Amino acid sequence: QVQLVESGGGLVQAGGSLRLSCAASGSIFSINAMAWYRQAPGKQRELVASINSGDSRNYADSVKGRFTISRDNAKNTVYLQMNSLKPEDTAVYYCNVRITTTFFSTNDYWGQGTQVTVST
Repeated sequence: QVQLVESGGGLVQAGGSLRLSCAASGSIFSINAMAWYRQAPGKQRELVASINSGDSRNYADSVKGRFTISRDNAKNTVYLQMNSLKPEDTAVYYCNVRITTTFFSTNDYWGQGTQVTVST
């Protein structure tokens, strides 16, 4: 019914930038909150940033001032602009989107994950 496709991960040197994208498609009636999570090896998945339907944004303290979350409602897409990347940002990044389908059920959907590796 609903698919999320992520793109934009890769290998970058410390201090560099990457932009992640997550596009939702399928039987979408409306999109509510959109968020990015990350999971580093041996660690729990953590919330990186979120944006609601009113464009209110929240960030983890560790990324404030460096990462920016945004959304394009016409494209059903959420972005994560990551600047001044640090080795500790290395993780698999997942998008999470709360979607109400055309069948009027509301669920959280996850992207497939994209690897971000920051080298020293």
